[in-house]
This record gives sequence, structure tokens and C-alpha cells, in this order.
Amino acid sequence: MPELPEVETMVRGIRSAVEGQTITAFEACPCACRPLTIRPSLPTIARQVSGQKIVEVTRRAKRVVLRLESGAAFVIEPRMTGLMLLADPPDPEHLRLVWKLGKGAHARALWFWDRRGLGTVSLFSPDEVEQLFGHDYLGPDALVATASHWQAVCRATSRPIKVLLLDQTKVAGIGNLYASEILHLCRIHPETPADRLRPGQVDLLTQHTLEVLQTAIQYEGSTLGDGTYRNALNQSGGYQNAHRVYAREGEQCPSCGRGVILRIVQSQRSTFYCPQCQKKQR
Repeated sequence: MPELPEVETMVRGIRSAVEGQTITAFEACPCACRPLTIRPSLPTIARQVSGQKIVEVTRRAKRVVLRLESGAAFVIEPRMTGLMLLADPPDPEHLRLVWKLGKGAHARALWFWDRRGLGTVSLFSPDEVEQLFGHDYLGPDALVATASHWQAVCRATSRPIKVLLLDQTKVAGIGNLYASEILHLCRIHPETPADRLRPGQVDLLTQHTLEVLQTAIQYEGSTLGDGTYRNALNQSGGYQNAHRVYAREGEQCPSCGRGVILRIVQSQRSTFYCPQCQKKQR
């Protein structure tokens, strides 16, 4: 489930503890569950990163990036249930990988935990990082995308606006949960063709994308009913308490008080909206 706010929270949660630290070991944890995708092989990575300093902890869309002094970088995709942790995990049996950092009194560990095993951990050369995750591959980050960029990508397609929001090549970082919340605040029906949005609606899209994502970051993300998402210290996020439509099918709309939240499926993903606030354009 981790989307931009959750991954940004992971990055902020581990940054001060990890930046400047030297990797003394990179190891797999004992785990009987589905193995992770690791590229290249774990022994190869372990040899290449031993003794390397982590010089920057950052985010690219919905990925955590650990940049090393060699110029190479770990790129971690948490996907559905992956977490980057400094503290005790939700449970020990789903711990997958550990970066052992520093020595002596300053030694500590960074863990990757993944209940479903869908996450990936890759070590890329500098050229590979730019090739795979540069601006030719991903659109601008949703936190910096401008109104003019949104106008351009909307004009260029008749796809439903909710589907466009999930296209990481157009704007990077928005996932299914926050797309529903953004469109609700904009009062835009999720099936509206993107090229039929009026300029004022695109301005609202720009404004409320920033509002929703920045507020969710302040709340350290959303921990849903399964309790999977946790921050770096194994604590729940708080933004789920502010959701207006996501996973609230059948409830009264908190915005207008008249509509009842509906659920539809778009591109095999659940979309939640209020039919009173978010009317279809004719």
C-alpha cells in the first residue's frame, strides 16, 4: 500500500540515522516466506557495498533510494506491504533484509520488512539509476508538478482522470488511495475524461494534490485496517482518520452531508467518490 506520503515518511524517518553511516554488512534475515526480488544476487551486492558510506537517503516517486559514496544506489520498492524500519518490526517472521551500519557504540541496523514479499531491492550503478528512474522514465514528482504540467498531461489524453493520476510516467508518486481523496476535494468525477477538464478544474487538481499529499506526510501516512503500514519506528500513521471517501463505501459524505460514498472499479482498482459532490459532466 505505501504511496508517496508513506514512502516520504519512511525516508524522513530513517534519514538522520542512516546518512553518513558505513555499511558493514548486508544480509538476508531468516525467513520461510516468499523470497524477495533482489538484483543482482545478494552475495554480489554484499561484496560491492561492504565498507561503502551511505551519503544520501532520498525518494523517487514511491521508492526509497540509498545513495552510496561510489555513486551506486540501493533502490527499494516497498510495493504493497514493504517497510523500512529502525525499530522492532510488526513481527519478526517477515523481516527480509538488514543493513548493518557502523561499529562499536555507534552500530545500528536498518531493516526491510515485507509481509507479502512483493517488494524489490536493487543495487544500481549511477547510469542505471538515471536510465531507469530519471525523468524519461517517470514524470515529475507529484509534490513539484506545476499547473502547466497538469494542463499538458490532461489535454493529451481522454483517459479517465483517476486512471491518469495513477500513471507514474505522467506524474510520479500518486497511488490509488490518495487519487480518490484528491478527486473528491476537487469535486471531479473519477470517470471524467482528462481532456474534458476545465482550466479551473486543473488548477484545483494541482492545489488539492499538494494539499492531500502534504497533509498525509504531516500525519505520517495512512495505516489501514490490516495495520500493515508503520513508520520507521513501528508506529501507525494518522491520516486514515482524515480520509473523506477512501474505503468509506456506504457512508454519508462528510463534505456535502447528502451523498452516500460509492465504490467503482477502474483499471482493476477500487475508486471511492460521492455522486453528489462529484457529478458526471454532461
